[in-house]
Amino acid sequence: MVRLLALALGVASFAVPVQANDLVTDYTLDNGMQVVVVEDHRAPVVMHMVWYKAGSADEQPGVSGVAHFLEHLLFKSTDNMESGEFSATVAANGGRDNAFTSYDMTAYHQRVASDRLELMMRMESDRMVNLRLQEHEVATEREVIIEERNQRVENNPGALFREQLSAAQYQNHRYGVPVIGWRHEMEALSLQDARSFYDTFYAPNNAILLVAGDVDPLAVKELAEQYYGVLPANPDLPERARPQEPPQISLRRMTYNDPRVAQPYVTRSYLAPERNPGDQEAAAALTLLAEILGGGQTSVLSQKLQFEQKKVVYAASWYNGTSLDATTFDFVVVPVPGVSLQEVEDAMDAVVSEFIETGVDAEQLARIKMQLRASEIYERDNVSSLANRYGRALTAGLTIADIQAWSDILQAVSEEDIIAAAEQVFDKRRSVTGWLMGQEEVTQ
Repeated sequence: MVRLLALALGVASFAVPVQANDLVTDYTLDNGMQVVVVEDHRAPVVMHMVWYKAGSADEQPGVSGVAHFLEHLLFKSTDNMESGEFSATVAANGGRDNAFTSYDMTAYHQRVASDRLELMMRMESDRMVNLRLQEHEVATEREVIIEERNQRVENNPGALFREQLSAAQYQNHRYGVPVIGWRHEMEALSLQDARSFYDTFYAPNNAILLVAGDVDPLAVKELAEQYYGVLPANPDLPERARPQEPPQISLRRMTYNDPRVAQPYVTRSYLAPERNPGDQEAAAALTLLAEILGGGQTSVLSQKLQFEQKKVVYAASWYNGTSLDATTFDFVVVPVPGVSLQEVEDAMDAVVSEFIETGVDAEQLARIKMQLRASEIYERDNVSSLANRYGRALTAGLTIADIQAWSDILQAVSEEDIIAAAEQVFDKRRSVTGWLMGQEEVTQ
C-alpha cells in the first residue's frame, strides 16, 4: 500500500503532494470493496463512512422511497445488535453518527475519536450483512418516513413545487422521482421491498469505505481486511444502468398555486452535462458560470436585477455537476411587490442574453477563482467535508484522480469556455420554467 496524492481507482502509483493536508491512499479488498483513506493528523478524530453506490435513482418503479426507507431501517436490529444499539454505542463513546440518501448513493457515517475506529468498523460491517428486518419495525419506520414527508414536503409549498418541476424535467430518468418517494408508494412499502433493495445493493463490492482524519493507512487497511474483507461479495450485483432521458425538443412550463405561498417566484432549469471521469472541463465552465451569474450579491443577476433595476429581492443560479447522470443548471428570481412574474422572467432572460453578448468580466472571474481556491483550502480543516467531497464524487462515478484534478481544471477555465458553455446549455427547448404563486393568483 502506498501513500498517494492522486491516483485512479484501484491503481497504485506515487505522486508528489502539491496541496497540504490532502494525502490519499486507495486500495481494493479482495471482495471488491474500495477503501479510501484521507489523512489529517491535526486533531485526534476520524470520520468513518460507508458509501453505497445505490440511491433513489436505482430503485425499481413502484417502490419510490425504498432507498431512504432502508437507510432508516439500518438503525434497527441486526443479528448482533438490538434496535437503537448502534447509535447508543456511538454516543456512549463520545461520537456522532447519522446517514443520508441521495439520488446516486446512500451513506452512513460516524465521527469519533481515532482510537474508536475499530469499534465503528465492527458495527458498520455487521449491519452491512446482518440486518434483521422485523415486521413491527418496518411498520413503525414506515410511519416515520411518511411523517418526515409530511413535515418536509406536504407542509411546504416550495418543496411540492420543486417535486413537480423535477418530474417535468426528468420524464424518463429516475431523477424525476423524489428521493423521499411519492406518498402513495411510500404507504405501500413492505418488508420484502426493503429486503430486496438490501440484498441487491448492500454488499462490499458495491460500497466504498472512506476514512478521513488522524489515522495510519496501514492500520486502516488491516482493520478493513479484518472486518469488511471477510464479507461476501454479491456476484449478482446488477450493472448500474438507468433509463435515460429522450432528447428534449420543446420547452416546458408549469404553474403551481398554493394559498400558503407568501412570496411568488420564478424558476428555470436547463438540462446540463455532469462531471465525467477524465472529462470535467464543461462542468468546470458551468460551475464558474453559475457563480458569475447568480453566486451572490456581486453576481450579474443580483447587480442588474436587484440593485440597478430594483425588480427583485433575490436572484440566484446554481449548478452541481457531481451526479452520475445528466444534471441541471438552475435559476430563481423573486420579484419585489408590484412586479409580475412575467416581467421578472423577461428581465432575467434579458440579463442572461446581454451577458452572453458582452462576455465575462475578467476581474470578476479572477475573483471567483480565488474564492473557490480559498474555499477548497478551508474545507481541509474539516474531516467531514473532506470525506464528503471524496465520497460524493466517487459514488457519482468519478475517480480520485478526477477529484484531485478538479481545482486545477477550474482555474484553467477561460472566459471563452464560460460563454461557450452558456450558449450550449441555455436552450429553452431543454428547459423547464416554473411559476410559484399564492392565493391571490388562484382567485384572479
